[in-house]
Amino acid sequence: MTTHREGVFVEGLWVEKEGLSSDVAPPVPEVGCTSAPLESMSFHFASYCKAYSEDYMLCKNESQDPRHCLKEGRKVTRCALDLIRKLKENCDKEWTRHWECLDVNNHQLFQCRKEEREFNDCVFKKLGLTKTIPDTPEGQTPIHLKEKPLYK
Repeated sequence: MTTHREGVFVEGLWVEKEGLSSDVAPPVPEVGCTSAPLESMSFHFASYCKAYSEDYMLCKNESQDPRHCLKEGRKVTRCALDLIRKLKENCDKEWTRHWECLDVNNHQLFQCRKEEREFNDCVFKKLGLTKTIPDTPEGQTPIHLKEKPLYK
């Protein structure tokens, strides 16, 4: 296996000359969400798929060859699809309300705290997942749990 791959750059697209064989990368369905639903579920995804995501990132640090980590990448994608399926089954109304709010408010989280609170409550009650913001200072209330997060 060579470390250098030839590709063709055609009007902004990178095209592989060889393509990937099905034994290297069996097909995995696309997640199929736009940015608003993905942002809405991002913190829950981080806790639900933490092990798969960490394996993938460790693999990416080991090698510059993208084919090296296809297996781990597929696991992350499957985990995301599983979480989306569970969110649709259990909290579809709350999730939809939250991501639609993000979509119309230019993805500004502070504009959608009410919908976010309802969504987080549903996810906690039905799936047992809590929203955790990385690097929140010890002893400080996270912004999404504050009653009045805006200072006037």
